[in-house]
Amino acid sequence: MNADTQASTTTPSGCTNFKLRQLTRRVTQHYDQHLAGSGLKITQYSLLTHVDRLGPLAPGELARRMDMSASTLTRNLQPMIAAGWLSVGAGGDARSRLVHITEAGLSQRRQAQRQWKAAQVALNDKLGVATVAALHELLDQGLAAFHEEDAHED
Repeated sequence: MNADTQASTTTPSGCTNFKLRQLTRRVTQHYDQHLAGSGLKITQYSLLTHVDRLGPLAPGELARRMDMSASTLTRNLQPMIAAGWLSVGAGGDARSRLVHITEAGLSQRRQAQRQWKAAQVALNDKLGVATVAALHELLDQGLAAFHEEDAHED
């Protein structure tokens, strides 16, 4: 049964935003519990991972790649810069800035990676690998629809 056929026979019940936020809170708690020993929260681990994988990049580009607002990124960067895990330095010209991961940030990320992997495996076990894969697919479809909408607004 394709998504259009399924959608016509099943009507969502309740507020989608509320349900997503409930699940997001529970999943965040799950990852944070696993990462607690590393000193990182999942949001911090994700930020370190993105900067590590994408290399030094402008804050606006980092916010776009993480699908968050510039103000949320700034709020999340501040404690990580204070901890010495990330730094913001000069970019290609006098007006641009780049976010860099520091050696301390790389070490912190490597230390937390085992706990992140344990959290991922435990979540797969709790929900089932097929459910997690289907959830990823649905989330990717939803994000793509919003990105298409954003592109049309430009």
